[in-house]
Amino acid sequence: MNIKIEQEDNTIVARLAGRLDTAAAAEITPDIQALAEQADKHIVLDCSELAYISSSGLRLFLTLRKESAAKSGKLQVRAINADIRQVFMMTGFISLFEII
Repeated sequence: MNIKIEQEDNTIVARLAGRLDTAAAAEITPDIQALAEQADKHIVLDCSELAYISSSGLRLFLTLRKESAAKSGKLQVRAINADIRQVFMMTGFISLFEII
């Protein structure tokens, strides 16, 4: 699992690559917490290279969503593949996130 966080104009883009399973979720938690500290801004989670997401990964997304809502920020999820879209649909996350 790899996460790369970049500033693009007025947007913070977090590019997720690989498998976001339980071990990877624990590994990237500090990066997600750093994003949560900036949740008053526009954040995009780029999932174009994300192959898999577990419940632990979903929990990180939800944590970031809650922080963003609390701080009046904007959170978007970009480029999810068909498998991840299915997980989002089965869990109800599809209605919680703005997917672009």
